[in-house]
Amino acid sequence: MKITAKYYFFSFLISLFLILSSCGIYKKVDARKVSTSGPERARQNVEEGRGVSIAGIGKGLKSTSYEFASSNPMWRASLEILDFLPLSTVDYSGGMIVSDWYTGESSSEAIKISIRFLSNEVRSDSIKIIIHKKKCSGNQNCKIALLSNSKISQELRGTILKKAAEFKKESKKKK
Repeated sequence: MKITAKYYFFSFLISLFLILSSCGIYKKVDARKVSTSGPERARQNVEEGRGVSIAGIGKGLKSTSYEFASSNPMWRASLEILDFLPLSTVDYSGGMIVSDWYTGESSSEAIKISIRFLSNEVRSDSIKIIIHKKKCSGNQNCKIALLSNSKISQELRGTILKKAAEFKKESKKKK
């Protein structure tokens, strides 16, 4: 019993050694090219990109261009124009703003506005505005209708585009 346990342990060690050595952990190094001083070796590793230093944290990273919601003029303008509405869904990554039902002066009518962003450019065809109107009578008998090409959506589109153009102009002045 002892011999088989020793055999398994020995074969495990050999297998572990073979696996680790095949991963490239142990590389042959020419002692003439590597300094014996620890700080010099560390500096050389950092210069070759094999180490990390606090001063070089940002080096070597590819530059990325993140566009945050605050930098998109269409998004900012839409939120500013719709700030009086209760919003149910605001998803920048999905490019969508959906309001909750809003009841104005008449308690029997309510509207719901959905804005979909088709591009980040300040153009009239870069947003799609969908307006639903809910009309209720008496005992919660409500009918919902889609208002396509309504005056509300046209005015809303114009107002958002004007505000987005102002935001874009301001950001160009800052740069």
